[in-house]
Amino acid sequence: MPRPTRILAVCDDLFFVVKINDSARRAGLSCDFLKSGEAIVERSRAETPLLVILDLNAKGIDPVGLITHLKTEPSLKGVSILAFVAHVEADLKTRAQDAGASMVLARSAFSANLPQILKRHTGAR
Repeated sequence: MPRPTRILAVCDDLFFVVKINDSARRAGLSCDFLKSGEAIVERSRAETPLLVILDLNAKGIDPVGLITHLKTEPSLKGVSILAFVAHVEADLKTRAQDAGASMVLARSAFSANLPQILKRHTGAR
């Protein structure tokens, strides 16, 4: 079975949308930006993504609830979740980690390390 090449993301910050798109393209991946947690769950059920990227500060979603849902649904619990958050929101970072996010980074670390993180997910060196 071929490895998935699609990333699903919830992000409403244009800087990060461009950064994610560019990094995904360079890693040979495609990225779909969705507007809600429900859309992420539905798409993940239809086509298991390589990775779900969540901006914990995105408007209109319950990021911790979404992570919990993804990690408790048997068919989706293996999906890797990469989340990023403003560095001043330590409580939100902790709650996302406790809910099961694979990795939670400050926005600056996410931006700086995204290309390397995607390379690791694709198995590239």
